[in-house]
Amino acid sequence: MFSIKNHIPNALTCGNLLCGIFGLNIVLPTPDFINQPDKLILPSILIGVALVCDWLDGFIARLVNAQSPIGKELDSLADMVTFGVLPAFIMLKLIEGSCTTGTCTVGLFGFYKPYIAFALAVFSALRLAKFNVDTRQSHSFIGVPTPANGMVVASLPLILVYHPEYRDYVLNYNVLIIYSIVMSYLLVAELPLFALKFKNFDWKSNQVKYIFLILSLALILVFKFVAIPLIIFIYILISIADNLMGEKK
Repeated sequence: MFSIKNHIPNALTCGNLLCGIFGLNIVLPTPDFINQPDKLILPSILIGVALVCDWLDGFIARLVNAQSPIGKELDSLADMVTFGVLPAFIMLKLIEGSCTTGTCTVGLFGFYKPYIAFALAVFSALRLAKFNVDTRQSHSFIGVPTPANGMVVASLPLILVYHPEYRDYVLNYNVLIIYSIVMSYLLVAELPLFALKFKNFDWKSNQVKYIFLILSLALILVFKFVAIPLIIFIYILISIADNLMGEKK
């Protein structure tokens, strides 16, 4: 029997995918990003919309018991585009914009260093493939989730436009290169991280999650878009601390 509720999660996942496609359609034809930083605002917003779709598709699938193998695969394919490929191209534009004369190429073969940003796409694919076959990740994560990287990269153009006082930090060539390399590693690292999934809402069972959410809200109220990279950094630190405390117990 046809039931529309069973198709809502996949429809939301397709919404996630469309956000990534529309975002790429805007980013790819924008060669002169430095003089047009506002051109990357909409792709960044689309990543935010996709995050909402990504959370809702899983939540509704569990709510109406509409989870399926095809839904899981479709979710990974959508995440690859929106949280893997699109952030990689945004990062490419940022690194190109931060290049000074003669610093974009290196070595005998003239390797174009901004292409290091594409490692984010490659390792996002590896991370999503591992997630689909790793039974340890049903209620937590091993490695940084691809949406977390997407959030950080999406926040950078927003910081440039709405918090121009941080421009020198955002368009720091070395920082962007190092971020691309370190985050690529963290996507596939054997690093246990908690997931914001609630079996119940009592404080004792979800203490770490509630502390993280309260800290995140406070940071957003104070720092606005600048808070997003800080939140992901704190997410990783809290997860590591929680794992260490768990081992001691």
